[in-house]
Amino acid sequence: MSINRLTGGLIDHNAPVKFSFDGNTYEGRSGDTLASALLANGVRLMGRSFKYHRPRGVVTAGSEEPNALVQLRTGGRQEPNTRATTIELFNGLTAKSQNRLVSLKFDALGINDIFHNFLAAGFYYKTFMWPRAFWEKLYEPVIRNAAGLGNLSLEDDPDCYDKGFLHCDLLIVGAGPAGLAAALTAGRAGARVILAEEDFLLGGRLLAETGGLTDMSAADWLAVTQAELAAMDNVRIMPRTTVVGAYDHGIYGALERVADHVPIPESDRPRQIFWRIYAKQAVVCAGGIERPISFENNDRPGVMLAGAVRAYVNRWAVTPAQSVVVFTNNDDGHRTARDLIVKGVSVPAVIDVRVDACASAGDIEGTEVLAGAQIVDTKGRLGIKSVTIRLANGQTRVVPCGAVAVSGGWNPNLGLTCHQRGRPVWNDTIHAFVPGADLPVGQLVAGAANGVMSTHGALKSGAEGAVQALANMGIDAHPAEIPRAEDAPLSITPFWHVKGAKRAWVDFQNDVTVKDIRLAHQEGFRSVEHLKRYTTLGMATDQGKTANLTGLAVMAELTGKTIPETGATIFRPPYTPVAMGALAGRAVGREFHPTRLTPSHKWAKEQGAEFVEVGNWLRAQYFPRSGETNWRQSVDREVLATRRSVGVCDVTTLGKIDVQGAHAATFLNKIYANGFGKLPVGKVRYGVMLREDGVAYDDGTAARLAEDHFVVTTTTANAVLVYRNMEFARQCLWPDLDVQLVSTTEAWAQYAVAGPNSRKVLQKIVDATFDISNDAFPFMACGEITVCGGLRARLFRISFSGELAYEIAVPTQYGDALMRRLIEEGAEYDITPYGTEALGVMRIEKGHAAGAELNGTTTASNLGLGRMVSKKKDCIGNTLSERDGMALDGAMALVGLKPTNGDTILAGAHLMNLEGPVDAAQDQGYVTSAAYSPVVKSSIGLSLLKDGSNRMGETLRAISPLDGSDVLVQVVSAHFVDPDGGRLRD
Repeated sequence: MSINRLTGGLIDHNAPVKFSFDGNTYEGRSGDTLASALLANGVRLMGRSFKYHRPRGVVTAGSEEPNALVQLRTGGRQEPNTRATTIELFNGLTAKSQNRLVSLKFDALGINDIFHNFLAAGFYYKTFMWPRAFWEKLYEPVIRNAAGLGNLSLEDDPDCYDKGFLHCDLLIVGAGPAGLAAALTAGRAGARVILAEEDFLLGGRLLAETGGLTDMSAADWLAVTQAELAAMDNVRIMPRTTVVGAYDHGIYGALERVADHVPIPESDRPRQIFWRIYAKQAVVCAGGIERPISFENNDRPGVMLAGAVRAYVNRWAVTPAQSVVVFTNNDDGHRTARDLIVKGVSVPAVIDVRVDACASAGDIEGTEVLAGAQIVDTKGRLGIKSVTIRLANGQTRVVPCGAVAVSGGWNPNLGLTCHQRGRPVWNDTIHAFVPGADLPVGQLVAGAANGVMSTHGALKSGAEGAVQALANMGIDAHPAEIPRAEDAPLSITPFWHVKGAKRAWVDFQNDVTVKDIRLAHQEGFRSVEHLKRYTTLGMATDQGKTANLTGLAVMAELTGKTIPETGATIFRPPYTPVAMGALAGRAVGREFHPTRLTPSHKWAKEQGAEFVEVGNWLRAQYFPRSGETNWRQSVDREVLATRRSVGVCDVTTLGKIDVQGAHAATFLNKIYANGFGKLPVGKVRYGVMLREDGVAYDDGTAARLAEDHFVVTTTTANAVLVYRNMEFARQCLWPDLDVQLVSTTEAWAQYAVAGPNSRKVLQKIVDATFDISNDAFPFMACGEITVCGGLRARLFRISFSGELAYEIAVPTQYGDALMRRLIEEGAEYDITPYGTEALGVMRIEKGHAAGAELNGTTTASNLGLGRMVSKKKDCIGNTLSERDGMALDGAMALVGLKPTNGDTILAGAHLMNLEGPVDAAQDQGYVTSAAYSPVVKSSIGLSLLKDGSNRMGETLRAISPLDGSDVLVQVVSAHFVDPDGGRLRD
């Protein structure tokens, strides 16, 4: 039953909406929020406080709400910690209260309030310290069970989220009077404008006021203005969009709630979109936030901010109670009283701390103005029943009421102005902090957000702010004509809290009282940052939007300083909480990370290839053919066909880094352990990179295409890491070198063509002007060539299979065509595509170290590459690679393994002596890589073995406790195929 519903407002009284709260069914109206609908139904108790679990009701009408946090929906769509003040009502909405045990009215954890003297600010620094054994067994489990607010269902969210990018000349944050005036000005000037408003209606405070404009109604002006903006192609209006962060280079983060106002999003629509907005200039018109006054038991349900009460009355046609007392220190509270009375709501008294209140604001017909009075207490555990007033003469009076509308003044909404460490400055006129001069680059502030509190001033400053922002971009503009509006000067007497109160609340969500701030002062936590952390003031989900200034004012009184001398805390992004789903966007499930496809992916898919994830890449693992019943048969065929004739493999995924500049060779000489300074043009060199501690972390090649131009290749897994490290070295270690780096991994499609007939196949596609015979293009040669009648390409004669081999690269857009051409031209040689499995088998047969060997614990010496670490030059890691412990006698060495009885060697197996105990103390090494070799006709492996180079021919046990495997293996050379390397030089 809507016992508190009024007439008028901006809701549709003819459109009932059914919803439930804590299992009870209620009826609201289209245009309601959950908070306004609950108030209309007489529901004041909406939550419990975090620490003491005291009953709490709605305080505000916007996103600054600290109390009315609820849990929405059920199942995978369950959403905790949502502000009832921002939830648009829809049919079937299910909401539950949270942070309570048993029920909202009877919260068993309310016992905390009885023991509040033991749970004061900082109690957690002084308790739970003895007995020590109780921490893990008792204290921590109890604390963790009581911590938090709402709950997650732990089910998968069935809705999708998205991320997007927008660009504009001018971003306007907030569509109140200042924002709309700015949008009209910029839109008419032809600038590209984005107008973002967190509410579902444009208008800001104009939606909550009855007398903002003087020559036309606010509703009429809003309708005309919105229609004009909507008709402009250069203006994008984004309701339900909260700008949550201001970042470097004019980038703003914004969360658009696309489908939060419907039960289930349409199948083709995301629920929320997180936008990255690139704005040349921004005008922040985020309005102001009213602040409360602290007094005894001012946290009871029914104590609300006066501006919020006015918003509920005028916009949502709801009164929080049939009898409302107003407590204020400024004229704005009187405005609320007048609007309540006009709507027929009883206002027993207006308590104004100013002794000259009547002279300032005038009498109010229908109520009594008690000048110089204060509220000293309230009654009503689950909702206000009465207030106790101390009159100017010291007498007290008890006034029955159902709600208290409190106004302690208005603070500019500083959130976005502080996100790059900007410090606000104090304004004595409004007794609040306003944005300082060190705003984010390109950001301007207008309206109440800049301390301009009148409607006329907001309209004027918004238009002028847009003119200035456009001028900064070189766009001429004229301020839009604005309607006549109220421009009354602000009349306020600063008053922060009622003295003498035992428990006067400052931060409602985190249960911080004036007494807690006194305790912080007493114990020496007087810096604003220490105060914040000791008391948790402003550390709740609302970031203290309604609490911070009052806390600073109390500390200022205690220290005998002014508020600006005491200091100010600043806000961090996000301005309001952002769901993890929105931050992830579509990057969930299979899309958790990007799937990168090789240039030949389409062709490989046509051939029926099986694919495997390699980092972010999807690579062909093997190419099964008709009649092959398992993957081993396919891999064996690919290996044998390549070694017998010719095979082709897509190796585009290998990292490619273009290194150019006069000092390119000098730079690479410092990056690689071996020398590159004297590498001739047209040659490739294999290289090893060391970490700063001397451990090898990547290998690859560097090809010198010109005196000042190298192409570096890396392993697929370390492509990003190597590029990042090289860029760090370029910028930070050797910034004076003339060298530039560009990652070109995706720019070039690259294929390995290997096997005895590889040269014959390539000669059919390489243009005739380029001689790739063995004499003209020997092993480790490289060059820029053309193929297929003029297509630019690069050719490298390098081999990781041990066969005569090349790697050929073309621009990526021609990668698919090149693969098809290679297969076509190689048909007479029975060319065979091979995947990562065959690639791995052939590199193990040849004894090449790869990721399993370059595992972050091995040195160049361990890998048999110790002679590559040059002692004639310096490089990253060189000095520490010479530590005593890095080259001990009997250190691990890379060796090959063959089973003595035909069993299968397993990667990861540990090597034990043939005789003796099997335990960690006797561990001789481990198998790094293993495969079946169709050439050797046996399982083979590579391993790191203690003193391995001196143990050739020895028999060991390869034991894998996980698989129950115990295989006798013989230590052999790591080079199973063509150990002399004659094939690759043919």
